Amino acid sequence: MTEQTHRCHWVKSEADQHYHDTEWGVPSRDDRHLFEMLVLEGAQAGLSWSTILNKREGYRRAFVDFDADAVARFTPKKVEALMQDTSIVRNRAKIEAAILNARAVQQIRVEHGSLANFVWSFVDGVPIQNRHASYKDAPASTEISDALSKALKKYGCKFVGSTICYAFMQAVGMVNDHEVDCICHDRCAALGKKGRKRVSA
Repeated sequence: MTEQTHRCHWVKSEADQHYHDTEWGVPSRDDRHLFEMLVLEGAQAGLSWSTILNKREGYRRAFVDFDADAVARFTPKKVEALMQDTSIVRNRAKIEAAILNARAVQQIRVEHGSLANFVWSFVDGVPIQNRHASYKDAPASTEISDALSKALKKYGCKFVGSTICYAFMQAVGMVNDHEVDCICHDRCAALGKKGRKRVSA
């Protein structure tokens, strides 16, 4: 039946499908994964998400499996080496932003205990549950993503505009933007049911 097989309409490729079915919208409180998505969403700016998914393994290798402490120690010489690495997006500003963001994550951990504590505080620790008929109905940004963007920038983060932050929130399950009849909507909603319910961003 279509109700059991429908996926969000942005799913086009096999890689999209795997990411959509296993990860997108699933609440994540793992600091390494959160840092990974922060870097990848920033890298995606101006490009397609499929391009980033196809380079994800390259990013994991180049950025030490997204160990923020290791990335924070990257030197200008390392930046030059990464600029020659065809397995990632060779954009100097984005590479340097990943390093700055790693250093910001270190400071966030000092002040908040973890990156997860910090980012999840913007939704009071509870995923926002939306019920969009189409992914096109989801906003590009919200007041919450505006606030997250502003807070990250205060720590020195780059490539964390409100639209990127909203995509990050969708990716890590801070907001459930699966289409309402998508096979993953109710599963992600169930995973996020602990605590107070929120119905809109």
